[in-house]
Amino acid sequence: MSHGPSNDYRERVLAQKTVWAAGAYDAFSAKMIERAGFDAVMTSGFGVSASLLGMPDAELYTMTENAGVVRNVANAVKIPVIADMDTGYGNAINVMRSVREFEGAGTSAIIMEDQVAPKRCPICVSGVETIGLEEAVKKIEAAVEARRNPNMLIIARTDVDSVPEAIRRAKAYVAAGADVIQPISNTFKDLAGLKTLRAEAGVPLSLQILGWLERDLTPDEIASVAGMATFALVPLMTAAAALEKNLAQLARDKTSRNLPLARMDHHEFIGLIGFPEIEQLQLRFLEQA
Repeated sequence: MSHGPSNDYRERVLAQKTVWAAGAYDAFSAKMIERAGFDAVMTSGFGVSASLLGMPDAELYTMTENAGVVRNVANAVKIPVIADMDTGYGNAINVMRSVREFEGAGTSAIIMEDQVAPKRCPICVSGVETIGLEEAVKKIEAAVEARRNPNMLIIARTDVDSVPEAIRRAKAYVAAGADVIQPISNTFKDLAGLKTLRAEAGVPLSLQILGWLERDLTPDEIASVAGMATFALVPLMTAAAALEKNLAQLARDKTSRNLPLARMDHHEFIGLIGFPEIEQLQLRFLEQA
């Protein structure tokens, strides 16, 4: 079980000793991310919407549905959990409740963006609409006030598509109490731009490694600006590709003998999800027939 916000995690991010994470879409994918050796796990709104609803990342799930997934993830892993909190699900007052719910679910950090609610996914549409700067600042101030444990990081994401405006907003969000700034991948076009944002904001960046960042940047270049770096969609897209290949073959052949991709061994899988521990607890606490 994730132990929630810790001073060690907060200090590592703010000292820019980059925390590397991958994007989970449910508790099982979170366990696989932890098993692989990542420092942290991020619940991806894109992935949660796809997995929970089979629908696109357009804030179609409710705050409580998202927080429920986050709680299950935090219960399944020991590493820090970073939660994608979308727009905070309303105005500044809604944000206060959302922050308390996500903090109560066991998160070490929340990411909140400055889009108009309900949001749209910036990597999937031609453009998104952002709220005014003053309203965005008030939402961050409300999030800071609602936070009970000061070790929980508040990551302010700006979805504006103008570099000067993104820098202006980053500075305002940090002044409002945000701990970390997250740009979207298609606003900044090169490492020099990200370095300018990092310098102007005065805090480390949170980067989702998508698009040109995934294609062009080395780990050292990412670490030069980022306190947090997340491969948000690699787990989901890996699972999608594997399922598509094996299921298509299975549907054609009606036998599992010719599957193109290997499956995990049954005993390895039941060990991964904790059957031996449950069996020991059953032997201790349940009356044996």
